[in-house]
Formats: sequence, structure tokens, C-alpha cells
Amino acid sequence: MRIGELAARTGVSVRALRYYEEQHLLTSLRSPSGQRQYAEAAIARVALIQCLYAAGLSSKTIHHLLPCMVTGEVTPLLLERLTQERDRIEEQITGLIGTRDRLNEIIDTSTDVLSRGEHCTAHAALPGE
Repeated sequence: MRIGELAARTGVSVRALRYYEEQHLLTSLRSPSGQRQYAEAAIARVALIQCLYAAGLSSKTIHHLLPCMVTGEVTPLLLERLTQERDRIEEQITGLIGTRDRLNEIIDTSTDVLSRGEHCTAHAALPGE
């Protein structure tokens, strides 16, 4: 199938499919006129790539994981890489929780200032003040 058909069947843009090829996540053959031609299996491959992107993985990480994911073989390298990605995401979550908590403190303090009919000042808006 041509790139436009693959895009239509997967819901992924032509631009994204070209990017997947640049990142060596997807392969195609070229017709004599130079058009990309994809096998039917490309549909499942694109779905897998999309799933891995949705899990927060980078194209570089996906490139390393795809051979294991396609064959179904679980290797120590695969588990190590997935664990590293999970730990990276956990760090991001921890940072976001801290940011949310600080914002909640500012909202709570600002709400208190507003309920007392006061003006918000640098001093009044500081949590714990």
C-alpha cells in the first residue's frame, strides 16, 4: 500500500510515517517511480509505535525496543530499558506532584487572602504567611 493509504488506515499523518522511517522504526520498499510501498504488516507496526509513544517512550528508545517487541522475546536488555524508562517517568511524576502541591498552596493562600477581603501582596501570597 502507498503512504497515503497507510496514513488513512492507521490514523497517523503522512509526515509522522516519514518520520518513523527516518528514525528507522518503519520500513518501506520503493516503487520504480520512487513511491513508498508498505506491506500489510506495517499497519500493526504503526499501531505498536503509537502505543510505545503513548507510553512516553522516545523514538530512540522505541528503536531499541522494537526488535524485542516484534519477536516477543523478553531479554534482560529489554527489561532494563523498560525499567529505565519507567524510572524516568516516575521522576517526572514526582516533579509534577511537587509543582502541583506548590500551586495548591498558592491557590489556598490566595483564596484565604480573597476571603478576608485583602489585596494580594507578595507577602500575603506566600504560603504559610
